[in-house]
Amino acid sequence: MKIAVLPGDGIGPEITSAAVKVLQALGLKLELESAPVGGAAYEAAGHPLPESTLNLARAADAILFGAVGDWKYDTLDRPLRPEQAILGLRKHLGLFANFRPAICYEQLTAASSLKPELVAGLDILIIRELTGDIYFGQPRGRRQAPDGHFPGAEEAFDTMRYTRPEVERIARVAFEAARQRSRRVTSVDKANVLETFQLWKDVVTEVHKDYPDVELSHMYVDNAAMQLVKAPKAFDVIVTGNMFGDILSDEASMLTGSIGMLPSASLNDKKQGLYEPSHGSAPDIAGKGVANPLATILSAAMMLRFSLGQPEAADRIEAAVRKVLAQGLRTPDIWSEGTTRVGTREMGEAVVRALD
Repeated sequence: MKIAVLPGDGIGPEITSAAVKVLQALGLKLELESAPVGGAAYEAAGHPLPESTLNLARAADAILFGAVGDWKYDTLDRPLRPEQAILGLRKHLGLFANFRPAICYEQLTAASSLKPELVAGLDILIIRELTGDIYFGQPRGRRQAPDGHFPGAEEAFDTMRYTRPEVERIARVAFEAARQRSRRVTSVDKANVLETFQLWKDVVTEVHKDYPDVELSHMYVDNAAMQLVKAPKAFDVIVTGNMFGDILSDEASMLTGSIGMLPSASLNDKKQGLYEPSHGSAPDIAGKGVANPLATILSAAMMLRFSLGQPEAADRIEAAVRKVLAQGLRTPDIWSEGTTRVGTREMGEAVVRALD
């Protein structure tokens, strides 16, 4: 089982190091190979996704990804910025299905921004289409506006696009996932305004005919954002497009107490996956040893379950995380009165000990 480890920038190396130590403590036959990505790769090779890194990712059974980005690269041409690395990996590997579970652990209900009764027992799965939508649509760029309120002025434009097959395959992923849970899917769109999402809604409705045992509801994205903070436990599986999924999953992360608790998996049709925390590189705290590694460790558990066929090992990691939280250990983002503040390394080591 070959794993490409791509630590990246900011807190990426710290959190991936903690996850790697947990993986190594499992006693499995794992081959781990590291490579630079993002700003670190730009510094080393002049590109955020060098061919050597891409080839390693292609050859691996799964990818453990840290985070990319730093303010100091904001002046680079867009194709050379660190964030292009993750977009490139999604495109080249066909990672179209993004799984983002939002689970509020019993011990962290007080860390949520909502009342405990609203989040206790929360377990939502957000499935985000990852290779289409406005992030990848063409044409895009800058020009002089040909029309509108200010013709001739400088204008930037992006294109929101979805094809029927793209929507069909992500809808099937959502319905299949719901069959393993509470059999409820909420499809989030903006069909009242956007033609792209009228097609989305139509196609999801058609695919649903093949899954009569799953309940389907539709919701506009602005209402979904509101309902996530009003009655989050009313959701089971949420399926939506690339941009809406990006925003809603970050919102859902705060229901769990911290975005530092939110893992994610991005899969292609061969079950090869890229596994990363949902948070970013946080360059403001990089190197301080205070970042929460649990989202990355839980992403490693998802990797074992989805891509490496090791569900028992995944269960061990998730149980160890629960045990560590029950012991009262907290990184600063989830700390509260009466708990013990620890750093990145200490939290990772505690999870390793809890594996026993």
